[in-house]
Amino acid sequence: MTIHQLAPKLYNWASILEDDTRAQALATSEMPFVHPHLALMPDAHLGKGATVGSVIPTDGAIIPAAVGVDIGCGMIAVRTQWTENDVYDRIPKLSDVREDIEHRVPLSAGRYNKGLTKTAADRGDELLSMWAGICERFGTPSPGMYDQNWFLQLGTLGSGNHFIEVTVDEEDRVWAFLHSGSRGIGNKIARHHIKVADAQMKKWWITLPDRDLAYLVEGTPEFDHYIAELSWAQHFALLNREEMMDRVIEILASNMGEDVIEAERINCHHNFTQKEHHFGRNLWISRKGAISARPGQLGLIPGSMGTASYVVEGLGNPMSFNSSPHGAGRNFSRSKARKTFTHQQLRDAMKGIEYRDTDAFIDEIPQAYKDIDQVMDDAADLVKTRHTFRQIINVKGD
Repeated sequence: MTIHQLAPKLYNWASILEDDTRAQALATSEMPFVHPHLALMPDAHLGKGATVGSVIPTDGAIIPAAVGVDIGCGMIAVRTQWTENDVYDRIPKLSDVREDIEHRVPLSAGRYNKGLTKTAADRGDELLSMWAGICERFGTPSPGMYDQNWFLQLGTLGSGNHFIEVTVDEEDRVWAFLHSGSRGIGNKIARHHIKVADAQMKKWWITLPDRDLAYLVEGTPEFDHYIAELSWAQHFALLNREEMMDRVIEILASNMGEDVIEAERINCHHNFTQKEHHFGRNLWISRKGAISARPGQLGLIPGSMGTASYVVEGLGNPMSFNSSPHGAGRNFSRSKARKTFTHQQLRDAMKGIEYRDTDAFIDEIPQAYKDIDQVMDDAADLVKTRHTFRQIINVKGD
């Protein structure tokens, strides 16, 4: 896919782009502080407020809904020393591994750790220490003001498109791979600041094309407070993935009969904001469903249940603000997917993969997503493929 300029401040890499997605991205690109342009990634699709699969550079303001409610959502992958043959030689039933993961990692929305591991407790203490700076500056007493159970959410998966997988690359090497974010605490932090931004628009009589484009102005207390808590939630998400991965590694080691030797570990966000220098300015780069892809930087792009995922290396494309897609991107809403596809179609798509056979996952069927191979073709000038994954075990929350 060759980059296309769709409007003065809108550039697009997606060969599959719905009209409502284009209209939404156009409205965001026309905000006066978006500079110099908005970049639509190959997996772009309709989102709340701002398009999922977009990179939004802003000068002097941030749109909280453009970051999204799953702050810091992303991927982590670890390459082990084993091959696929090793796994089948030592583990007669892959369902045993799947069930062990489902037992050790709390799944689904609202599931908490009843007994925290030592590492989870240490990570929680690290987050409390980080929050102390927020308290000192803004008077926010603790993360518990948003969610009393935040501490128990460390090391929990969630639902929807979040998953844990055991995968095999093109050289038959075994990887552990998972996708999750900042859980309930991140969601509540995000929704609070979206409301604050909305109140600021009403206070200053600012009319917007979409109320979810409400923004916070740099230099105000509201902006600074959001950035502080956003950074905390992004770190929570990263530690949440690390905690789950440690547990998955322990499960693999137990089932394989030897400790894991980590050959490689990659951990990256795809819903986040950070200050970066582009086109001669320091800008806030909000990636809503996009990963950072600086030259040589490694990232992770998942497909969907039953399709390929990728380890990629960034090419540092300046027009994309050194970014790339974060996944396949939905073709069907969850409700439409459940009305369109059947349990048997899901079974057919997951043939050869160990997973929990339930119709609860119909809205995650591969056919509900864009073709990941087309997305990767469209991203050819953004990243290059380092490894291609195929799943042998898939774990999801209802």
